Amino acid sequence: MTNTVIKTKNLTKKYRSHLAVDNADLEIKQGEVFGLVGKNGAGKTTLLRMITGLTMPTSGEIELFQETSNEGLNKSRMRTGSIIETPSFFPYLSARKNLEYYRIQRGIAEKDVIDDTLKIVGLDNTGNKKFKNFSLGMKQRLGLALAIMASPDLLILDEPINGLDPTGIVEFRDILLKLNRERNITIIISSHILSELAQLATSFGFINDGRFIEQISAKDLEEKCRSSVSVKVSSTEKASAVIEKQLGSTKYEVLNGNEIRIYDYINKPEVVAEAMINNGIKLYSLNQLGANLENYFIDLIGGNKHA
Repeated sequence: MTNTVIKTKNLTKKYRSHLAVDNADLEIKQGEVFGLVGKNGAGKTTLLRMITGLTMPTSGEIELFQETSNEGLNKSRMRTGSIIETPSFFPYLSARKNLEYYRIQRGIAEKDVIDDTLKIVGLDNTGNKKFKNFSLGMKQRLGLALAIMASPDLLILDEPINGLDPTGIVEFRDILLKLNRERNITIIISSHILSELAQLATSFGFINDGRFIEQISAKDLEEKCRSSVSVKVSSTEKASAVIEKQLGSTKYEVLNGNEIRIYDYINKPEVVAEAMINNGIKLYSLNQLGANLENYFIDLIGGNKHA
């Protein structure tokens, strides 16, 4: 049985009259890569700050590694690495010397952890290059190095790939996938680059105006976004027979009412239409369906808004 790493119940944060997070119920299992999706101001950062202990909830409960008491949560947070706000690094120090400072500050005894960590994030060959001369991608990877230096079981990342060029995004993604697969680190990552989350996450949570509107596995999301030909017909029974016998397909499903979704003939809807009409079936509508993560989110929040 897979353990639950994070669970929240009715988690709420209110700033005067503004509900930044409104009764959020969330559950994340060990080993998941959880993509947190929401537009600016939706409550993503506030939610992550509450989980990491940077912000106190107004009400509700947080369970972290099966701990719910203040003492237990503080202990569990020692198993967590995060990038919620940009880490402060010394501009005139190298990557190695910056991590050495934080190693001592955080009481990490093993000195060789720095070499191991720099190797993981691909900064082991930067030598004495000063942090102020790093590219944005290098700075983000050093922030990740700081987050994983103490070998966390949970990694929480708030918009870590914003501003990175395509190469930097791919490099960062590959590092996260390696950490997840080889070390079984559970990861929560929020991002506006939804196409990138789609290549990384094993589950998703959609938040809008402070409220969680859906939590869904990547597998179920893929099924919902699956390309199909949707037909509305006078008889689903007759249409099903035509699909199987004449079109030779069993890849379809009958929905409520008079709709059938066919997962064949995606690029040949005219063949489907012709088969229905030739067999005396009234064809009320025919549409090609399919959505990417961004379109799914826009539909979910009920409007043509930018995620």
